[in-house]
Amino acid sequence: MQIGIFARTFQRSTLGESLDAVVNCGAETVQFNFSCVGLPTLPERIDDALLEQIQVEFSKRRLRMAALSGTFNMIHPDAVIRNDGLRRFRTLSSAARRLGVPIITLCTGTRDPENMWRRHPENDRLDAWNDLLVSLKQALRIAESDGVTLGIEPEPANVVDSAPKCRRLLDELRHPRLGVVMDAANLFRAEDLPQMRDILDEAFTLLGKDIVLAHAKDVRMDRGLRHVAAGHGCLDYDHYLDFLRSAGFIGSIVLHELSETEAPGCVAFLRAKIDRVKPPK
Repeated sequence: MQIGIFARTFQRSTLGESLDAVVNCGAETVQFNFSCVGLPTLPERIDDALLEQIQVEFSKRRLRMAALSGTFNMIHPDAVIRNDGLRRFRTLSSAARRLGVPIITLCTGTRDPENMWRRHPENDRLDAWNDLLVSLKQALRIAESDGVTLGIEPEPANVVDSAPKCRRLLDELRHPRLGVVMDAANLFRAEDLPQMRDILDEAFTLLGKDIVLAHAKDVRMDRGLRHVAAGHGCLDYDHYLDFLRSAGFIGSIVLHELSETEAPGCVAFLRAKIDRVKPPK
């Protein structure tokens, strides 16, 4: 497994400076977001010259782009907004092909009209699920034409909010270009923490063979459940990484939900945990 980090962890005036900070903290790969070069996550258009510049900056530092962030609200209650997201996704998918990025990460969306990361009671309705299927089928057609894999993850506020729902989605679509972004911290609500190992066991039993990317953050109880930097909470990272290894995962595990001052310590924490679960030679 390689240690990655969200590129937007480091706010700098140039892309080169941001990537220097990635290298200096010890990360080996990044999940890239076009906000790092002053564009929206899903840009309207991307100039060829900018794509060439991005390639040059990554090549100089021998950094690999493990994934590209492509989140938009796939079940927004306004179909016009959903369709605009899919139109912009086409631009992003083409850029991923040009940059040689294998994975675009998505969220499955919420019926909340204002905040893509806020739960809405209508997320559990059948029409929300059907809208997700329609949006994902369109996104998969685009991704397939560009040779890109789409990664979705269970998110507490989204329509796919658990491992069983993620399994249901994979089984209904059965598409070779659809995989799972495994973020163990997203599997828990406050009341679930005492059953942490059981919930991890269920998630990997259901989704282990479909994991294409892993995320690394942590959970902590602080007037409710909070997401914090890896190693700063109570997530059982030994168990999490044991499961990733047992599932045969050899890709990037990407740090996020951290400040840049926390980054070197989180990289060191994760490297020590990964070294512990390396299979014997």
